[in-house]
Amino acid sequence: MSILTPGTYHLIGIGGIGVSGVARLLHARGLTVQGSDVRESQLTLALRELGIAVTIGHSADNLGNADTLIVSTAIPETNPELIAARQRGLRILHRSEALGALLQGRRAIGVIGTHGKGTVAAAITWLLDGAGYAPGFVIGGLLENYRINARVGGGEWLVAEIDESDGSLVNSQPEVAVLNNLELDHLNYYPQWSKLEAAVLAFFHDNPVLRLAVLNADDGGVQKILGKLELAAGARLVTFGFEGTPTVRGTALDMKRMAGSFDVELRQDDGSYVRLGRVDVGLPGKYNASNLLGAIATALSVGAPFAEIAKAAPDYKGLENRFTLVDAAGVEVVKDYISHPTGIQRVLEAARSQAEGPVIAVFKPYRFTMIHYLQDDYREAFRQADRVVVTELYTAGEVPIPGTDVHVLCAKIREAVPDVTYVHDLADIPPWLQREVCAPATVLFFGGDDLFQVADAYTALRRQADAP
Repeated sequence: MSILTPGTYHLIGIGGIGVSGVARLLHARGLTVQGSDVRESQLTLALRELGIAVTIGHSADNLGNADTLIVSTAIPETNPELIAARQRGLRILHRSEALGALLQGRRAIGVIGTHGKGTVAAAITWLLDGAGYAPGFVIGGLLENYRINARVGGGEWLVAEIDESDGSLVNSQPEVAVLNNLELDHLNYYPQWSKLEAAVLAFFHDNPVLRLAVLNADDGGVQKILGKLELAAGARLVTFGFEGTPTVRGTALDMKRMAGSFDVELRQDDGSYVRLGRVDVGLPGKYNASNLLGAIATALSVGAPFAEIAKAAPDYKGLENRFTLVDAAGVEVVKDYISHPTGIQRVLEAARSQAEGPVIAVFKPYRFTMIHYLQDDYREAFRQADRVVVTELYTAGEVPIPGTDVHVLCAKIREAVPDVTYVHDLADIPPWLQREVCAPATVLFFGGDDLFQVADAYTALRRQADAP
C-alpha cells in the first residue's frame, strides 16, 4: 500500500534540485503540494508555474493545512516548520521515502554512484525516449535536453537518480538498479568503506522487486561490490566497461573536442563478442563516454533496439553545470558541479585534452571532512591545472576539524601545482581573473550555484571589456 495518501504535502527546501523533482511528481499525481525555501530560484519559479504554492522564508505559519511534511537530510532540526510539524503531530517523510513511494507501480530504473549518476540517469532517459518508451524521470539536475528535472512520462518506465549520501538509498526499490562507480565521498556519513559497502549491498540485496543489476566493471570500488553481490533468483547481472570482458563492452574509443565515439560490443554465451555498431558522444572526456556506455548497457538490457539507441546518443546534451562551456572573449569558461577529487581530475583531464593555452581551476571546497580525509587526493586531482584559485570553504554546517582549513588544502595542492592562490571573497574572483588570465585559456569553476554566479560575472566582465 502506498504511503502517498490524499492530502496536502508541504516540502521544506522545495527549491532544492532533488526536492523540487519530488514535488513535480507529487503534483502530477493530483496531490496538493506546497513548500518553502530560503530564496527564489528558477526551480521555485518553475514550480509556481505549475500551480504549486511556494513561500520564500521559513515559518511555522507556512504549514497551513498540511497533513504531511517532506524533508531532506539537509534540513536542520531547528527549522521552525519541522519543529511545528512535530508539535502538531503531522506525518513526516524523508524525501527518499517519498521518492521510493513514487517508484512503486512503475517499472523503475534507479541509478546510484559517487560520480555521474545524474548524467547516466539522464542519458538512460534520453535513449529510452529515442526508442519510443516515453519514460518518466526524477533526477538531481536540469536535463539539458528537457530543461526540467522531473516528469511523469507517458510510458511504464521511470528513471530515478537515487542519492546514497546519507544511507537513504534503501528506501527506493527499483526493478533495475544501476551502479556507475563507488568510492568514499560523503565522509560525514560514511567515515569508512565498510559502511558505504554495506549500504550499497543492502540496496541490491534487500530489494524484492530487483530484476536487473547494471554495474560498471571498470571501476575499482564497483569491482569490490561485484565480488560480494548475490542477486536473487530471476535477477540478471549486466556489466559494462572498456576493459576486460564485461557484458557490454566499449572499444576503439576516440575522443575529440567536446565529442567522441566508440564501438559497442555484446558478449555472447560462449564468451565471444558481437559488434553492434558505433556510437557518437556529444560530450567531452572519457568519463562521459563511460557514462554513456552505462546508459547504453541499461537501455539494451531493458529491450531498446541498438539502432534507436545509436541514433539518439549523439544528441544527448547532459546536465546543466556539468562541463557547461561558454566562450568569454577567447577564454573558455567551464562550470561543473563536482567537488570530489576524482571527479575534478576527470573534468580537468577532459579540459586539458582540448584546451588552447593554460588551464586555470577555481575551486570552492566542500566540508571539513572532505579536506581532512581527501587532501592528498585533491593534490593529485589538480595536477592537470596550470594554476589553481581556492576560495572560501562551504562547511555545510560541519564542526571544524583542528588543523584542517583551506590554507592546509592550498599547501597540499601546491605540492603538485606551485601556482595556487587563495581568494577569500567570491566577489574578488572575477577582477582577479581579469588581471591574471589572458586569452586563449580555459577557466574551470568547481562548486555550486554561488560560484557559478561568479563564473557568469567573470564571463560578462570579459565580454564587456572586449566589446568595441
